[in-house]
Amino acid sequence: MQPSGHIRVDQVGFAPGEAKHAYLMTSGKPAGFTVVDSRGRPVLKGTAGRDLGAWNAAYAHVYDLDLTGLKRPGSYRIKSGGLTSAEFAIAPSPLLALPASKIVTFFGGQRDGGRRHSTDKAADVYDWPVFTGPDTDQIKGELTKVGGPVDVEGGWFDAGDYLKFTHILAYVDTLMWAARRDGGRFTDPRLRSEAEHGLKYLDKMWDGKSKTLYIQVGVGAGNAEGTFVGDHDIWRLPESDDSSAEKYIRNRPVFRAAPPGEPISPNLAGRTAAAFALAAQVEPDRRRARAWLDQAAEIYAMAKTTDVGPLVTSLPHAFYPESVWRDDMELGGAELALAAQRLGDPRAAQWLAQASHWAQEYIANDTGDTLNLYDVSALAHTDLIRAGAAMKDALAADLKAQLEIGASRAAKDPFRAGARYDQFDSVPHAFGLAATSRLYRSVTGDRSYDAFGTQQRGWAFGANPWGVSFVQGVGDNSIACPHYQIANLTGRPATGAVVNGPNAASLFDDGLGGHFEEMAKCPADGVDRYEEFTGRGSRFVDDVRSWQASEPADDFAAIALYALTLMARD
Repeated sequence: MQPSGHIRVDQVGFAPGEAKHAYLMTSGKPAGFTVVDSRGRPVLKGTAGRDLGAWNAAYAHVYDLDLTGLKRPGSYRIKSGGLTSAEFAIAPSPLLALPASKIVTFFGGQRDGGRRHSTDKAADVYDWPVFTGPDTDQIKGELTKVGGPVDVEGGWFDAGDYLKFTHILAYVDTLMWAARRDGGRFTDPRLRSEAEHGLKYLDKMWDGKSKTLYIQVGVGAGNAEGTFVGDHDIWRLPESDDSSAEKYIRNRPVFRAAPPGEPISPNLAGRTAAAFALAAQVEPDRRRARAWLDQAAEIYAMAKTTDVGPLVTSLPHAFYPESVWRDDMELGGAELALAAQRLGDPRAAQWLAQASHWAQEYIANDTGDTLNLYDVSALAHTDLIRAGAAMKDALAADLKAQLEIGASRAAKDPFRAGARYDQFDSVPHAFGLAATSRLYRSVTGDRSYDAFGTQQRGWAFGANPWGVSFVQGVGDNSIACPHYQIANLTGRPATGAVVNGPNAASLFDDGLGGHFEEMAKCPADGVDRYEEFTGRGSRFVDDVRSWQASEPADDFAAIALYALTLMARD
């Protein structure tokens, strides 16, 4: 009897010179494997490599399949003992330009403004709400108006909902401008327009006259008294909100980082300044670039770096529980220094010194994470080296240490995953590691982590236990039922959406919950086709209700876009 199994491979593929690996997940002993081209002709034969360990009780073995000898451009599949893999390609750099372009398309669909939330043009400002508990977004009592109206139209929706957060948007726009700066000739030309869309919104969120940074538009939940509802309480298209009977759906509240003129949380100051400073590095109009640099400097100077206290991200903080901020200050300073150097601004040395200080403080106090929404030190270190920091060796060593965090995990994992897939943000962490492998190489010339970075990209594109590409519309078998209102209600796929991916299996112990009345059931039959692949404390569910695994988010998409942009230059 033929043992059950599956062959998992990066469903996008590889550049000819990359290390190439696929995985045979099976209940029995391996057979040899054959790679066939699009006409079914054998082009490579081999034997399975060593057993990398069990995934779960049903799949006691995972074997490495080394495809590195396959270099001729074309489309291929792997066959072994009656099993056939998804299709993948061997192609030069433009191979990764297509999925990157699909992610740019996703951001176009995430745009707010115009027929969506026109009332944001004149929104009222409210004091921070009081929540009924530390781990809930339910509000206690009523909101208190403190100002307005302000124009906060535009930007992007944060995720599958319609809230907008400066903390997220600044990170996303920073990565977009970095992709624009660091990308090669295959970079999607629409990327500049998308990055400018984000910067235009950030410009609205910073009121230079009153020295006020606005951080959020909308509330996630209603209040305990039931007098109003929040964004997460209803399932609808954004175009309907302007005529909603619900007061805070129709007229969305705006919240500030701090009272006017007061110092602002350093994570917000650093990453928001970084977005403007990165734009100043690539803007061909030098007058406009100088204006952006000055705005970045103004925001950066407002950072509260003593008696910092809890960081400000969102309301509630539990939505985005960031605790590290020195990396943001390093990033802001590094980007300011690079922009100033480009424009001949004498403040460059001052910002270089400040960024170096915060880099030293980060290395002394905050290491242990890798590139993602909550830790931007990999990009900060890289750009600080580019700006001419004297501490290059220490920065490069910390970049390597971050890669080693992922590499040590990967060495123990059957699918060579460097990210933790039993907790939130596994997919963006995988893309962050892929990006870091190329950032590290760019400032050291060391290519020893290239293969590791390629494996992380491959894991996100289908070389994982579930055989799923976590970017919709990319690969033979990409996520089909994202927790995403627009796609669910219109029937149009969320092309380019990047989802969280697998998460702790315990999060699903109580089931997926019910459907909103307006929600189209997806999958239509309600069957979990990936249940048999639950393993190692991790589960992936492709269901519109499974926000823990299937909700797309802008920060996920942004780091994927940046990683693919860097890798497309290989």
